[in-house]
Amino acid sequence: MMIEILPGNSGHQAWKAVSAGARVSLPETVWSDVQRSAASIEKALAGGKTVYGVNTGFGKLANTRIAAQDLGDLQRRIVLSHCAGIGSALPKRIVRLVLAMKAASLARGYSGVQEATIKLLLAMLNRDVLPVIPGQGSVGASGDLAPLAHMAAVLIGEGEAYFEGTRMPGLAALQKAGLAPLALQAKEGLALLNGTQVSTSLALDALYSAEKVFQAAMVAGALSLEAVRGSHTPFDDRIHAVRGQVGQIVVAKSYRALLSGSAIMQSHVDCEKVQDPYCLRCQPQVMGAVLDVLQYVSNTLGCEANGVTDNPLIFAQTDDALSGGNFHAEPVAFAADQMALGICETGSMSERRIAMLTDPALSGLPAFLTPNPGLNSGFMIAQVSAAALVSENKQKAMPASVDSIPTSANQEDHVSMATHGARRLLGMVKNAANIVAIEMLAAAQGLDLHSASAHLSSAPLEAARGCIRAAVPTLEDDRMMAPDITAIRKLVSSGAFLDIDSIAQALPVVCQN
Repeated sequence: MMIEILPGNSGHQAWKAVSAGARVSLPETVWSDVQRSAASIEKALAGGKTVYGVNTGFGKLANTRIAAQDLGDLQRRIVLSHCAGIGSALPKRIVRLVLAMKAASLARGYSGVQEATIKLLLAMLNRDVLPVIPGQGSVGASGDLAPLAHMAAVLIGEGEAYFEGTRMPGLAALQKAGLAPLALQAKEGLALLNGTQVSTSLALDALYSAEKVFQAAMVAGALSLEAVRGSHTPFDDRIHAVRGQVGQIVVAKSYRALLSGSAIMQSHVDCEKVQDPYCLRCQPQVMGAVLDVLQYVSNTLGCEANGVTDNPLIFAQTDDALSGGNFHAEPVAFAADQMALGICETGSMSERRIAMLTDPALSGLPAFLTPNPGLNSGFMIAQVSAAALVSENKQKAMPASVDSIPTSANQEDHVSMATHGARRLLGMVKNAANIVAIEMLAAAQGLDLHSASAHLSSAPLEAARGCIRAAVPTLEDDRMMAPDITAIRKLVSSGAFLDIDSIAQALPVVCQN
């Protein structure tokens, strides 16, 4: 599959396709702007103009002038010196996003790089030469300097890369793919290293996973409501209209669609139950707020993925080289922190429903959802596991953006911590997916325990229950729960429930474009 990335105007569907393995091209119209930008750098050097990072040192060394014969070597040295990353390599799907975003950003024509540099980035992506990028070492200040240096190192035949799944020296990977390393020109090393592409890619990857978990959590919540014969009244549109919160209104509508036509609801329409616990009754309020947060994150990261975030920026129309701070990743940091809260709350509400389902005093179901409690422990420890994951996510949800630490001899005296803030989301989303998987198993078990009543839920929810039961049978007697949880977590993480048309049509979309 080949997709065209539109620099400055690519939507989430394009970035999702890149992450999933699509090959990438750029419109032919971008190259004239790229060439003008590179020519502007040449003009500045020919005129003896001092331009930061072009013929000066970097950071605290910005006042050190570099001789003309050393300009190419300067760019190579900055790449090598900044390869100080720590820790495990980033997943390949994220590296693919980094390469595509860096190419798209440089192709906007404000970075002064050669056309060949951008084309090599694309060729590496399309031929499966994926740099080994350590996940730790960026504070999200002058861009993701260390991680992007490890990316740039492969372009000059250094560092390491995966080629067709095998890890090897960067030069060998290029050669096996039929590519040649670059000799960097003035400004190019700095342009490759400055930017928020790593933090943004990490956050986008988490967002795309969080969207699936959020949607599955809504299905799980509706199943739980049905399993305990909960009231549908809290989803009445009039309740949400008078408050006016947009996400709440949208989510309540989705729950009504998921629950519409339920024979279970009709079977207890005249029951004496007045109010359900908050974990059931307040789903529109909580999940609506999560939807608002995730959509804000989607908009912020969509903008950042299309932005120009290196320094200095070259405005070829006037031959100006302007030093600024677009590399500061505060927007990404705030978005990551907000996403962490949304992920945490999604899992927290789900766990409360698991606890409610397993408590016979609240659910009206057998203790721990087993037909023979006492001899069997049923879902007792599955709920404990969910609680453990919730607590872990709470600990990880502390805002990262407030934890600035000065670097580079106090030249970079306020940093965003966006890269750390985004990287911790990957584990949080997986935790939430496991929690939601446990709830789906518990809710389906609750519905199965009511099967003697012969009342069915709505068509979408019965389809969801069928999907669960196709992967995991009803729990009759105790067995190992871990394989069951893993099986349903894979369905949650893959978005399998969205393959059911009636569910996909009911659920809200987080990433709109």
